Amino acid sequence: MDKIVALTKRRGFVYPSSSIYGGFGGFWDFGPLGVELKNQIKKLWWDTFVRNRSDMYGLDSSIILNPKVWEASGHTGPGFADPLRECKKCHHRFREEDLKKDSCPDCGGDLMSPRSFNILVKTFIGSVEDTKATAYLRGETAQGIFINFKNIFDAFHPKLPFGIAQIGKAFRNEITPGNFFFRSREFEQMEIEYFVDPTLATSEFEKWVKQVFDWFILLGLKKENLRFFKHPQEKLAHYSKATTDIEYKFPFGWSEFQGTANRGDFDLMQHSKYSGKELMYQFQDGKKIFPYVIEPSFGVERLMLALLVDAYYEDTSNKRVVLKLSPKVSPYQVAVFPLLANKPELVDKAQVVFNNLRKKYRVIFDGRGNIGKRYFAQDEIGTPYCVTVDFDTLEDNSVTVRDRDTTKQDRVSITKLDEYLNNKLF
Repeated sequence: MDKIVALTKRRGFVYPSSSIYGGFGGFWDFGPLGVELKNQIKKLWWDTFVRNRSDMYGLDSSIILNPKVWEASGHTGPGFADPLRECKKCHHRFREEDLKKDSCPDCGGDLMSPRSFNILVKTFIGSVEDTKATAYLRGETAQGIFINFKNIFDAFHPKLPFGIAQIGKAFRNEITPGNFFFRSREFEQMEIEYFVDPTLATSEFEKWVKQVFDWFILLGLKKENLRFFKHPQEKLAHYSKATTDIEYKFPFGWSEFQGTANRGDFDLMQHSKYSGKELMYQFQDGKKIFPYVIEPSFGVERLMLALLVDAYYEDTSNKRVVLKLSPKVSPYQVAVFPLLANKPELVDKAQVVFNNLRKKYRVIFDGRGNIGKRYFAQDEIGTPYCVTVDFDTLEDNSVTVRDRDTTKQDRVSITKLDEYLNNKLF
């Protein structure tokens, strides 16, 4: 894990937030490569689960909602409070569920009895910071979907089953953020609320669990590093009728990075009750029901961390580090080099190749240092192919294409380069 952390900082994937001021625990900034990786994850998710389906509707709800939303959902009550235990000696706090023994993990001191701690992040709306102006940064994106259920039904008249999806930031005042950016106070979610006939909820739930797992394999995650965890009945959240997590084998152990829940009709019933507005599905014959909701929920950063860990490889024979990211998600798909950066004729030709490729592919131009170091730098950030313009290019209009994983090199005519890369990358 230390090697992953070092690589991501060195190569511009992730930085501790506010680092020039000593940092700010539980918050992270994503650099140029981190942004590209996150954007590819989100684009693939949206294309797969929203754009390429006829039963899905997109949404971008506001981050700050009416405080009554969180009252209705139960987030401001004891159901969303973490039981914490404080050390009497060092005063560090720990989730009760994370404790392995009845003493402080940091200093060995005695622990106080568990106390509830609500992890919604408070803010204030208006000019006076009194209790009337108290609001919350959303703790999840799901509630924004539920309160827009009627708007989307009235505008689009979808037939069951159908889903509403959104990608967006959520905030939780985590007491023990850690494991790099696995547990953060600001994070991004990709969530779907899929509304179904209650009689079909179980079968739809199982379909979604399988679809999600298959998508992770499509992204390039190794099957042996994934497993299902079905929540036992007594451990289910108060709204859940069934929940299955997909866990990944991180260096710090098996941990959940995606969950699918059958939320039943809890949410629409609660918001109907608290708002006074009827949030029911109406069939063409006039019959009304509260549909059940299947919720596949993804954490962007957790998935990003899993992809980085899964792709990390040390090639000892060539003394190099490789991120074997799938071309579907790699920050760049192709790097273009002039063999020598001090030869204008090579640089100019390489720029022409670069400008042609960037119309279709995610491409980076690199003319720094010797060619061997440039190859290794691209290996380390996960670029699948490097294209080098050399002196022979000026004679025969061909380039050298190097494969990241095998280091094998092919000579390819520039006129055939697009076809070559297209066959390799897509």
